[in-house]
Amino acid sequence: MGKSKAHINPITAFKEWDAKVWGYHLLFWVLLAILLTAFSGRSGALLHSFFMELVNMLFYASLVYFNVFYLIPKFLTNKKLARYILFLIVAVVAATMGKVVVFYLFSPQGDKGVWLKNQSFFFLSFFLVTTVSTIGKIIADWAKYQREKQEIATKTVTSELQFLRSQINPHFLFNTLNSLYALTLKKSDIAPEIVLKLSEMMRYMLYECNEKTVLLSNEINYIKNYLDLERLRHGAGADIQLNINGEISDQRIAPLFFIPFLENSFKHGLNHQLKNGFVHIDLNVSKTQVHFSIRNSKPEQMPMAPAKRAGGFGLANVRHRLELIYPEKHQLRVMVGPQAYEMDLVIEF
Repeated sequence: MGKSKAHINPITAFKEWDAKVWGYHLLFWVLLAILLTAFSGRSGALLHSFFMELVNMLFYASLVYFNVFYLIPKFLTNKKLARYILFLIVAVVAATMGKVVVFYLFSPQGDKGVWLKNQSFFFLSFFLVTTVSTIGKIIADWAKYQREKQEIATKTVTSELQFLRSQINPHFLFNTLNSLYALTLKKSDIAPEIVLKLSEMMRYMLYECNEKTVLLSNEINYIKNYLDLERLRHGAGADIQLNINGEISDQRIAPLFFIPFLENSFKHGLNHQLKNGFVHIDLNVSKTQVHFSIRNSKPEQMPMAPAKRAGGFGLANVRHRLELIYPEKHQLRVMVGPQAYEMDLVIEF
């Protein structure tokens, strides 16, 4: 059998509540005692009735906190259900007997018999309140778990995005700089334009992508700059096409979703072909969604052992980001044909 779940220290659970929380709980029990005193209809002085209700609340509170801070962490959380139920019943029986004894001693002579007759009612009321506290604890723990899970997911997405922004494909960057160097030697007029495009790309990745969403128009401008630099690398004869359809206005999207697919389309296609290679990109935009698709050529023969690019973001990571940021609001298909690779991504805004 596998190892049991790690023991949860009840003291740790107790310390999770600060003085302010305990103050609210104390106020709740006192107000409840005042309310019950007003509607109890018990004979005798008002102060004595209030004292009896305070004692009554003390028994209820003791059971609730014993259950929440000891029984649940020690037994129920560790899936020891039988022991939990046993100790819960023992605690309720002990509270019932204690209440009967205390109320019998402090009640007027004529009311003492009432406490002895109502022992079963006391037991059921204690058991019911304790059970409600168990349900409340389970719901609170579940809500806390969901919050922590969401926080972890958010931190994961943020760290992955930071990683994606910080990793600039060295192969792409070095080739672009080499091409730029060749242009400067030739004193080409387009060299300043290439520098500007590269600067815009780096600025966008490092600074403008800090927000959860960016303007789709900015993302498209990044794609255009990327493709212009790829055209420079592969020469004017490279078949690189970008077709954009639809009205682009103020639509927003999570940043840098398209770049891993763009990089893969060149990495697995055009970079390995001397001729007849192509990368065709279609971007269809509407008010509710963006449809991004790429079709790129497949080399007849890939290298025997292609090296895995260091820092590659990877399709698995893209799928993970999509699931976290656009759950049930995206469709992704990746297809490998005999002569081409195809990917199709639909994201709802």
